[in-house]
Amino acid sequence: MYKDLRGKTALISGAGKKTGIGFAIAQNLAASGCHIILADLGSEGSDGGVVAAGSSAEMAENAAGLASRFNIRCSSVSVDVTASASIQTMVATLSERVERIDVLCNNAGAVFGVPNAVHTYPEDDWMKTIDVNLHGVFRVTRALLPLMLGQPAAIINTASRGGKVPPLFNGAYAVAKAGVIMLTKVMAKELAGAGIRVNAICPGQIHTDLEDWRAPLEAAFTGQTLDERNDAVRRTIPLNRVGTPDEVGRLVAFLASEASAYITGQAINITGGQLMEL
Repeated sequence: MYKDLRGKTALISGAGKKTGIGFAIAQNLAASGCHIILADLGSEGSDGGVVAAGSSAEMAENAAGLASRFNIRCSSVSVDVTASASIQTMVATLSERVERIDVLCNNAGAVFGVPNAVHTYPEDDWMKTIDVNLHGVFRVTRALLPLMLGQPAAIINTASRGGKVPPLFNGAYAVAKAGVIMLTKVMAKELAGAGIRVNAICPGQIHTDLEDWRAPLEAAFTGQTLDERNDAVRRTIPLNRVGTPDEVGRLVAFLASEASAYITGQAINITGGQLMEL
Protein backbone atom coordinates (compact mmCIF):
# COMPACT_ATOMS: atom_id res chain seq x y z
CA MET A 1 0.00 0.00 0.00
CA TYR A 2 1.00 3.59 -0.70
CA LYS A 3 -0.38 5.84 2.03
CA ASP A 4 0.06 8.99 -0.06
CA LEU A 5 -2.62 7.74 -2.48
CA ARG A 6 -5.32 7.63 0.21
CA GLY A 7 -8.12 10.04 -0.59
CA LYS A 8 -6.88 10.81 -4.10
CA THR A 9 -8.98 10.14 -7.20
CA ALA A 10 -7.92 8.00 -10.15
CA LEU A 11 -9.55 7.45 -13.53
CA ILE A 12 -8.67 4.29 -15.43
CA SER A 13 -9.84 3.88 -19.02
CA GLY A 14 -10.37 0.41 -20.44
CA ALA A 15 -11.22 -0.81 -16.95
CA GLY A 16 -14.65 -2.30 -17.46
CA LYS A 17 -13.81 -6.01 -17.38
CA LYS A 18 -12.64 -7.85 -14.26
CA THR A 19 -10.24 -9.95 -16.32
CA GLY A 20 -8.33 -7.01 -17.76
CA ILE A 21 -5.28 -4.98 -16.82
CA GLY A 22 -7.42 -1.88 -16.28
CA PHE A 23 -9.46 -3.44 -13.49
CA ALA A 24 -6.30 -4.85 -11.89
CA ILE A 25 -4.90 -1.31 -11.87
CA ALA A 26 -8.10 -0.09 -10.23
CA GLN A 27 -7.88 -2.77 -7.53
CA ASN A 28 -4.30 -1.90 -6.66
CA LEU A 29 -5.00 1.82 -6.47
CA ALA A 30 -8.13 1.15 -4.41
CA ALA A 31 -6.10 -1.00 -2.01
CA SER A 32 -4.10 2.14 -1.21
CA GLY A 33 -7.27 4.08 -0.49
CA CYS A 34 -7.58 5.81 -3.84
CA HIS A 35 -11.09 6.71 -5.03
CA ILE A 36 -11.72 5.13 -8.42
CA ILE A 37 -13.53 5.96 -11.64
CA LEU A 38 -13.82 3.03 -14.03
CA ALA A 39 -14.12 4.15 -17.66
CA ASP A 40 -14.86 1.98 -20.65
CA LEU A 41 -16.93 1.91 -23.82
CA GLY A 42 -20.04 0.87 -21.90
CA SER A 43 -23.39 0.30 -23.63
CA GLU A 44 -23.29 -3.28 -24.88
CA GLY A 45 -19.56 -3.52 -24.28
CA SER A 46 -18.39 -4.12 -27.84
CA ASP A 47 -16.36 -1.94 -30.20
CA GLY A 48 -15.77 -4.48 -32.94
CA GLY A 49 -12.27 -5.29 -31.72
CA VAL A 50 -11.01 -8.76 -30.99
CA VAL A 51 -11.87 -8.45 -27.28
CA ALA A 52 -15.10 -6.83 -26.12
CA ALA A 53 -14.97 -3.81 -23.84
CA GLY A 54 -16.74 -3.74 -20.50
CA SER A 55 -20.49 -3.13 -20.63
CA SER A 56 -22.25 -0.47 -18.56
CA ALA A 57 -23.80 -3.15 -16.34
CA GLU A 58 -20.40 -4.80 -15.76
CA MET A 59 -18.80 -1.48 -14.87
CA ALA A 60 -21.51 -0.54 -12.40
CA GLU A 61 -21.29 -3.94 -10.71
CA ASN A 62 -17.50 -3.83 -10.57
CA ALA A 63 -17.53 -0.29 -9.18
CA ALA A 64 -19.92 -1.28 -6.42
CA GLY A 65 -17.70 -4.24 -5.55
CA LEU A 66 -14.56 -2.12 -5.27
CA ALA A 67 -16.33 0.49 -3.17
CA SER A 68 -17.54 -2.14 -0.72
CA ARG A 69 -14.30 -4.10 -0.57
CA PHE A 70 -11.94 -1.16 -0.02
CA ASN A 71 -14.28 1.38 1.61
CA ILE A 72 -13.68 3.97 -1.09
CA ARG A 73 -15.80 5.94 -3.52
CA CYS A 74 -15.98 4.16 -6.85
CA SER A 75 -18.13 4.91 -9.87
CA SER A 76 -18.16 4.15 -13.56
CA VAL A 77 -18.51 6.23 -16.69
CA SER A 78 -18.94 5.33 -20.35
CA VAL A 79 -16.60 6.85 -22.89
CA ASP A 80 -15.50 6.29 -26.47
CA VAL A 81 -11.89 7.43 -26.64
CA THR A 82 -12.15 7.87 -30.42
CA ALA A 83 -14.93 10.46 -30.11
CA SER A 84 -14.20 13.93 -28.72
CA ALA A 85 -17.89 14.55 -28.01
CA SER A 86 -18.04 11.40 -25.87
CA ILE A 87 -14.94 12.45 -23.97
CA GLN A 88 -16.38 15.92 -23.33
CA THR A 89 -19.57 14.32 -22.01
CA MET A 90 -17.42 12.22 -19.66
CA VAL A 91 -15.55 15.30 -18.46
CA ALA A 92 -18.82 17.13 -17.78
CA THR A 93 -20.06 14.15 -15.77
CA LEU A 94 -16.82 13.95 -13.81
CA SER A 95 -16.87 17.67 -13.04
CA GLU A 96 -20.11 17.09 -11.16
CA ARG A 97 -18.68 14.14 -9.19
CA VAL A 98 -15.12 15.13 -8.27
CA GLU A 99 -13.07 18.24 -7.65
CA ARG A 100 -9.98 16.91 -9.42
CA ILE A 101 -8.27 13.88 -10.93
CA ASP A 102 -4.95 12.99 -9.30
CA VAL A 103 -4.10 9.87 -11.29
CA LEU A 104 -4.97 9.21 -14.94
CA CYS A 105 -4.35 5.75 -16.37
CA ASN A 106 -4.78 5.68 -20.15
CA ASN A 107 -5.32 1.96 -20.54
CA ALA A 108 -8.03 1.70 -23.22
CA GLY A 109 -6.90 -0.34 -26.21
CA ALA A 110 -8.19 -2.45 -29.05
CA VAL A 111 -6.96 -4.36 -32.09
CA PHE A 112 -8.67 -4.52 -35.48
CA GLY A 113 -7.84 -6.30 -38.73
CA VAL A 114 -5.34 -8.85 -37.45
CA PRO A 115 -3.56 -10.91 -38.58
CA ASN A 116 -2.39 -8.93 -41.59
CA ALA A 117 0.88 -7.74 -43.05
CA VAL A 118 1.21 -4.02 -43.77
CA HIS A 119 0.56 -4.50 -47.49
CA THR A 120 -2.68 -6.43 -46.88
CA TYR A 121 -3.92 -4.54 -43.83
CA PRO A 122 -7.42 -3.04 -44.36
CA GLU A 123 -6.98 0.73 -44.16
CA ASP A 124 -10.03 1.30 -41.97
CA ASP A 125 -8.84 -1.29 -39.45
CA TRP A 126 -5.34 0.19 -39.42
CA MET A 127 -6.65 3.69 -38.77
CA LYS A 128 -9.11 2.55 -36.09
CA THR A 129 -6.42 0.60 -34.23
CA ILE A 130 -4.17 3.64 -34.13
CA ASP A 131 -7.08 5.91 -33.25
CA VAL A 132 -8.04 3.90 -30.17
CA ASN A 133 -4.56 3.11 -28.89
CA LEU A 134 -2.68 6.34 -29.66
CA HIS A 135 -5.05 9.18 -30.43
CA GLY A 136 -7.30 8.08 -27.56
CA VAL A 137 -4.46 8.75 -25.12
CA PHE A 138 -4.00 12.23 -26.57
CA ARG A 139 -7.72 13.06 -26.52
CA VAL A 140 -8.42 11.84 -22.99
CA THR A 141 -5.31 13.45 -21.52
CA ARG A 142 -5.97 16.80 -23.17
CA ALA A 143 -9.59 16.80 -21.98
CA LEU A 144 -8.81 15.82 -18.37
CA LEU A 145 -5.77 18.04 -17.76
CA PRO A 146 -7.90 20.95 -16.49
CA LEU A 147 -9.02 18.63 -13.68
CA MET A 148 -5.40 17.69 -12.89
CA LEU A 149 -3.57 21.00 -12.83
CA GLY A 150 -2.81 22.88 -9.65
CA GLN A 151 -1.36 20.01 -7.60
CA PRO A 152 1.10 17.18 -8.27
CA ALA A 153 -0.46 14.40 -10.34
CA ALA A 154 0.51 11.31 -12.29
CA ILE A 155 -0.36 9.97 -15.72
CA ILE A 156 0.40 6.35 -16.60
CA ASN A 157 -0.08 5.23 -20.20
CA THR A 158 -0.38 1.57 -21.17
CA ALA A 159 2.01 0.94 -24.05
CA SER A 160 3.33 -2.55 -24.83
CA ARG A 161 6.37 -4.67 -25.44
CA GLY A 162 5.01 -4.58 -29.01
CA GLY A 163 5.80 -0.86 -29.12
CA LYS A 164 9.50 -1.72 -28.85
CA VAL A 165 9.74 -5.12 -30.59
CA PRO A 166 7.07 -5.53 -33.29
CA PRO A 167 4.84 -8.60 -33.19
CA LEU A 168 4.19 -10.48 -36.42
CA PHE A 169 1.21 -9.37 -38.54
CA ASN A 170 -0.01 -6.86 -35.93
CA GLY A 171 1.64 -3.74 -37.30
CA ALA A 172 -1.00 -1.12 -36.51
CA TYR A 173 -0.96 -2.05 -32.82
CA ALA A 174 2.85 -1.98 -32.74
CA VAL A 175 2.99 1.42 -34.44
CA ALA A 176 0.32 2.81 -32.11
CA LYS A 177 2.07 1.60 -28.96
CA ALA A 178 5.40 2.97 -30.20
CA GLY A 179 3.57 6.26 -30.60
CA VAL A 180 2.27 6.02 -27.03
CA ILE A 181 5.84 5.68 -25.78
CA MET A 182 6.91 8.85 -27.60
CA LEU A 183 3.75 10.70 -26.57
CA THR A 184 4.56 9.76 -22.97
CA LYS A 185 7.99 11.37 -23.30
CA VAL A 186 6.55 14.48 -24.93
CA MET A 187 3.96 14.92 -22.19
CA ALA A 188 6.54 14.24 -19.46
CA LYS A 189 8.66 17.15 -20.71
CA GLU A 190 5.74 19.49 -21.26
CA LEU A 191 3.97 18.79 -17.96
CA ALA A 192 6.95 18.52 -15.62
CA GLY A 193 6.72 22.20 -14.76
CA ALA A 194 3.13 21.67 -13.64
CA GLY A 195 4.19 18.87 -11.30
CA ILE A 196 2.62 16.14 -13.42
CA ARG A 197 4.72 13.04 -13.96
CA VAL A 198 4.03 10.92 -17.04
CA ASN A 199 5.23 7.36 -17.52
CA ALA A 200 4.32 4.38 -19.67
CA ILE A 201 4.22 0.68 -18.91
CA CYS A 202 5.16 -1.92 -21.53
CA PRO A 203 3.58 -5.28 -20.64
CA GLY A 204 4.71 -8.43 -22.36
CA GLN A 205 2.79 -11.71 -22.16
CA ILE A 206 0.06 -11.06 -19.59
CA HIS A 207 -2.80 -13.46 -18.92
CA THR A 208 -5.75 -11.42 -20.19
CA ASP A 209 -8.63 -11.95 -22.61
CA LEU A 210 -6.39 -10.58 -25.37
CA GLU A 211 -3.72 -13.19 -24.62
CA ASP A 212 -6.37 -15.92 -24.55
CA TRP A 213 -7.56 -14.77 -27.98
CA ARG A 214 -4.07 -14.48 -29.45
CA ALA A 215 -2.68 -17.82 -28.25
CA PRO A 216 -4.79 -20.20 -30.38
CA LEU A 217 -4.48 -17.84 -33.35
CA GLU A 218 -0.69 -17.97 -33.18
CA ALA A 219 -0.75 -21.72 -32.63
CA ALA A 220 -2.80 -22.25 -35.78
CA PHE A 221 -0.63 -19.84 -37.76
CA THR A 222 2.58 -21.67 -36.80
CA GLY A 223 1.14 -25.16 -37.09
CA GLN A 224 1.50 -25.89 -33.37
CA THR A 225 -0.88 -27.19 -30.77
CA LEU A 226 -1.94 -24.65 -28.17
CA ASP A 227 0.24 -26.36 -25.56
CA GLU A 228 3.24 -26.30 -27.90
CA ARG A 229 2.71 -22.61 -28.60
CA ASN A 230 2.39 -21.78 -24.90
CA ASP A 231 5.53 -23.77 -24.07
CA ALA A 232 7.42 -21.97 -26.83
CA VAL A 233 6.35 -18.60 -25.48
CA ARG A 234 7.37 -19.48 -21.94
CA ARG A 235 10.81 -20.46 -23.18
CA THR A 236 11.29 -16.87 -24.40
CA ILE A 237 10.59 -15.54 -20.89
CA PRO A 238 13.49 -15.89 -18.42
CA LEU A 239 11.05 -16.12 -15.50
CA ASN A 240 9.38 -18.99 -17.41
CA ARG A 241 5.79 -17.87 -16.99
CA VAL A 242 3.18 -15.47 -18.29
CA GLY A 243 2.53 -12.44 -16.10
CA THR A 244 -0.69 -11.53 -14.33
CA PRO A 245 -2.81 -8.37 -14.54
CA ASP A 246 -2.27 -7.88 -10.81
CA GLU A 247 1.49 -7.65 -11.31
CA VAL A 248 0.92 -4.90 -13.86
CA GLY A 249 -1.48 -3.17 -11.47
CA ARG A 250 1.16 -3.15 -8.75
CA LEU A 251 3.62 -1.40 -11.07
CA VAL A 252 1.05 1.25 -11.92
CA ALA A 253 0.29 1.89 -8.23
CA PHE A 254 4.02 2.44 -7.67
CA LEU A 255 4.20 4.89 -10.58
CA ALA A 256 1.15 6.75 -9.27
CA SER A 257 2.62 7.10 -5.78
CA GLU A 258 5.29 9.32 -4.27
CA ALA A 259 7.54 6.26 -4.12
CA SER A 260 8.32 7.06 -7.78
CA ALA A 261 8.53 10.84 -7.28
CA TYR A 262 11.74 11.15 -9.33
CA ILE A 263 10.58 9.01 -12.26
CA THR A 264 9.03 10.59 -15.34
CA GLY A 265 9.21 10.09 -19.10
CA GLN A 266 9.98 6.38 -18.81
CA ALA A 267 8.56 3.36 -20.65
CA ILE A 268 8.99 0.54 -18.16
CA ASN A 269 9.06 -3.06 -19.32
CA ILE A 270 7.06 -5.62 -17.35
CA THR A 271 7.83 -8.76 -19.32
CA GLY A 272 9.45 -11.30 -17.00
CA GLY A 273 12.72 -10.56 -18.75
CA GLN A 274 11.34 -11.33 -22.23
CA LEU A 275 12.42 -7.81 -23.18
CA MET A 276 15.42 -6.31 -21.43
CA GLU A 277 16.25 -3.48 -23.82
CA LEU A 278 15.21 0.06 -22.99
